[in-house]
Amino acid sequence: MDHHTPGPAGLNVSWQLPEVEEILAQAHVVSLPLRTRFRGQTRREAMLFRGPAGWGEFAPFPEYGAGESAQWLRAGIEAGWRGFGTPLRTHIPINATMPAVSPDQVESVLTRFGAVESIPAVKIKVAEPGQTLDDDVARFREVRRLAPDAGLRADANGGWSIAEAVPALERLAEVSGGRFEYAEQPVAGVEPLADLREALAAAGVTSAGVPLRIAADEAVRKAEDPLRVARLGAADLIVVKVPPLGGVERALQIVEQAGLDAVVSSALDTSVGLAAGLALAARLPSLPYACGLGTAALFEHDVTHAPLIPVAGVLAIPGAVTPSSDLLHRHRVSPERAQWWIDRLRAAHRVLAAELLGLST
Repeated sequence: MDHHTPGPAGLNVSWQLPEVEEILAQAHVVSLPLRTRFRGQTRREAMLFRGPAGWGEFAPFPEYGAGESAQWLRAGIEAGWRGFGTPLRTHIPINATMPAVSPDQVESVLTRFGAVESIPAVKIKVAEPGQTLDDDVARFREVRRLAPDAGLRADANGGWSIAEAVPALERLAEVSGGRFEYAEQPVAGVEPLADLREALAAAGVTSAGVPLRIAADEAVRKAEDPLRVARLGAADLIVVKVPPLGGVERALQIVEQAGLDAVVSSALDTSVGLAAGLALAARLPSLPYACGLGTAALFEHDVTHAPLIPVAGVLAIPGAVTPSSDLLHRHRVSPERAQWWIDRLRAAHRVLAAELLGLST
């Protein structure tokens, strides 16, 4: 049965909620090793399940509760039971993603994303706990040296205060050689982002002669009202990720209503999850920035023998991404971890079912 489900800021998307046992009937939980520590993790766990329209992914990060995880389940159900709609383009430009590594590791990371000269942009992690601004500057400078034609982006995950962000971004802008495209979520929250934009303008921080652009990530995907960023003028563009926003259709609505440029990014998805991100990027009316959907390059192993790794800076919109049975078996988790994920899915499913009934949870 199709339902119209209320979402943030009055978003409504018609979709189907299968029974939890139907989802679990063809579900697999895997643990995939990462090449480099990313977001504090060395392995990525995910639950994959098959529906009538294809494979879906449910992989909220371990610290997320049932309410937040429910949106990730909604996205996985959309992939498995509904599909992604008709694309407007066949190929998506893809940025490289640089974890908070030391300068001597930068080159090995970049080469995982293909020929360095073909990389259109690099998103560089900064404000890593335990590191300093000097570490960030050194990483930025080395990326700039190795990929002089690539656009540069700094992703702080809200790790700075405004007082820290202004001088930090000024230094990064200086070493970027005018290639600094934007700073992603330099401070936490919506109002602080708006205040930071004013502070950067007052300090005259620019790149290539224009005010440094600010992108909102967590302020969109973790907010009850993802459109508040646009209303408060807190960012120049938004980063959208399919799982935390509840699917491709809902993410499209958010972008349309925000009226800002959008960059589609990964939530450290397997290639199954990346296919949903590519589907969103393929349906956006405009795509002015390379997307952060090349993160399969950060995995030692994926769930398919043909992972979605960019070639010459682009990814083609794939057909169905089907996990390989041998890889699902090889990377399966212990029975205890599998039960933990089953319990998470059940809890998230209860939240979705309650939303359909208009109940609070």
